[in-house]
Amino acid sequence: MKDYYEILGVARDASGDDIKQAFRLLARQTHPDANPNDPTAEERFREIAEAYEVLSNPDRRARYDRGEVFGSQDLFSQFGGLDDILQQFFGAAFGGMGGFGRRRGPERGPDVAVRLDLSLEEAAFGLQREIEFTAPIRCEYCAGSGSEPGHDTATCPTCRGNGRVQVARNTFLGQMVTVAECSTCAGRGQIIEHPCTICRGAGRMEGTRTLTVDVPKGVENGTRLRLAGRGGAGENGGPSGDVYVQLRVAEDPRFERVGDDLHHRVTIGISEATFGISVSVPLLDGDVEELGIPAGTQPETVFRLAKQGVPRLQHRGRGDLLVHVDVGIPTELSPEEENALRDYADLRGEHPKPRKKGIFRR
Repeated sequence: MKDYYEILGVARDASGDDIKQAFRLLARQTHPDANPNDPTAEERFREIAEAYEVLSNPDRRARYDRGEVFGSQDLFSQFGGLDDILQQFFGAAFGGMGGFGRRRGPERGPDVAVRLDLSLEEAAFGLQREIEFTAPIRCEYCAGSGSEPGHDTATCPTCRGNGRVQVARNTFLGQMVTVAECSTCAGRGQIIEHPCTICRGAGRMEGTRTLTVDVPKGVENGTRLRLAGRGGAGENGGPSGDVYVQLRVAEDPRFERVGDDLHHRVTIGISEATFGISVSVPLLDGDVEELGIPAGTQPETVFRLAKQGVPRLQHRGRGDLLVHVDVGIPTELSPEEENALRDYADLRGEHPKPRKKGIFRR
């Protein structure tokens, strides 16, 4: 793992101001425009910017200190890129140089997050469900080109197809020739002379998409399904993003799920626990199974119904259904019931508290 503190030359307890000052100094020294003959300058500068992106943010810094690893591509794509960092520190003098002279090519479309609510039974046995969401979609009229059908794009006359132009600027390092994104074509190198009348030259537009999601058997609450390449349309012919389907499984009053096992509770009376009883236990698929509870069953006894739980995700077989038996203690008794229970206590040699007026009376 990269040592960002060492890269910036600061102590591990450095303040935010210390980190900012160190980055400002190193950015001036290592920027590729200040080191035109050094082929490693760009990589060193990106490493410094990466370290600053992590350590300047308290949340990311704390996660880094706990051992989390950050990718530079993810950092710059999520938080605005090198251009934003440079403009924040140095203003327009460094603006537009995050790409270091490279032409702006196809860009990947945005990812889309969708929530899908399921019952416990649907999560257990799987299903197909349609989802609907709004995202950039490719313009079918111009096939995503941005040009009116029958017309092609033209090479940008300002940058001659490079997507970047050289600009002479007076900076703290003196007059420097820097490379900036071409404002005429926005870095694409091509211009659209006859924009599509539907998407107005964008090649894509906001629209509603409907997809069918195959939910596999055995998914849990919080499971995230990825539909690769089904998200928002990319720019300049770039690939589409992904769709992430977040599953939310509703609670079921009959069962508590623990892994692939289900837990169900039944309550029986004292006499039923003493002499035994047959109880109806609901099953996940909607059926009912009769469970024989033998005489003398104690409270919190657990009976196991094999293979009546949740199907195992991406594996064969199912979990079990565990039936927990509670023995209900009455809180109210009629005079006849109380007399019978005290007679029983006498026969057993038990010594409950004496009878009190008003207790267990209806």
